[in-house]
Amino acid sequence: MGFRLQTFCRLEFEVSVATPMILVLRPSARAAQWVAHDSFEVNPPVALREYHDVFENRCQRLVAPPGQFSIEATAEVQVPDGGEVNEEAPFVDIVRLPDWALGYLLPSRYCESDRAGSLARRIVGKAPLGYPQVLRLRDWIRTEVAYKPGSGEQLLSALEVLERGEGVCRDLAHLLITLCRALSIPARIVVGFAREVNPMDIHAWVEVWLGDRWYGFDPTPGTPIAGRVVLGVGRDGADVPLFNQFGPVLRPSKLEVSLRELTQAP
Repeated sequence: MGFRLQTFCRLEFEVSVATPMILVLRPSARAAQWVAHDSFEVNPPVALREYHDVFENRCQRLVAPPGQFSIEATAEVQVPDGGEVNEEAPFVDIVRLPDWALGYLLPSRYCESDRAGSLARRIVGKAPLGYPQVLRLRDWIRTEVAYKPGSGEQLLSALEVLERGEGVCRDLAHLLITLCRALSIPARIVVGFAREVNPMDIHAWVEVWLGDRWYGFDPTPGTPIAGRVVLGVGRDGADVPLFNQFGPVLRPSKLEVSLRELTQAP
């Protein structure tokens, strides 16, 4: 069984000068995600070009003209209803990791894993290697760090989140990634749509490499990992913003996000 989900995202801007932009708003086909169809519209119309970045995310390039400018993306996507839980999933020795996975072990701008080893080891204690360790890290974050939706426009690093003791979903994801990497478990951030998020917004969670595949973990409380649509993945939030703009600071005057279950897929 699975879910047939309809996603919607609309961004509106007041643009002062012509502004080059890169967006990640269209889901791409993945191992557990089939895109039935999608659309991407801008108003007023401008030239568009699409490419795949180094993480295989589907990216859109354009130059936003001065004045009112809107972007609207919709998609219908089929995803599984679960199957991602495997408490027997093993830790993988570094020498046996795929070459491409090694980059997800290294510290990155918002995930200072080289400074979190003692904390990570203290949290997991004597938990068996692999999945049980990640589960213990996730549960610790849910207990010890407050989730405050809408509280952060600025990206925070994992250590900044620890200091504040609170953060948005992206901040909690940075912390879980950092703690996993400190234990030599490859981890990456995922952004997309999640069914249980309230209020509805673009959501961030984590995937870790155990055994021979990625497993999803969400440090945000009350968010089951099943029934999600992935827009992009990366080392941390710097790799997967909804949009990057080049020039004067540009913030949406309106952001509208929705996720609707159409039918339960066979």
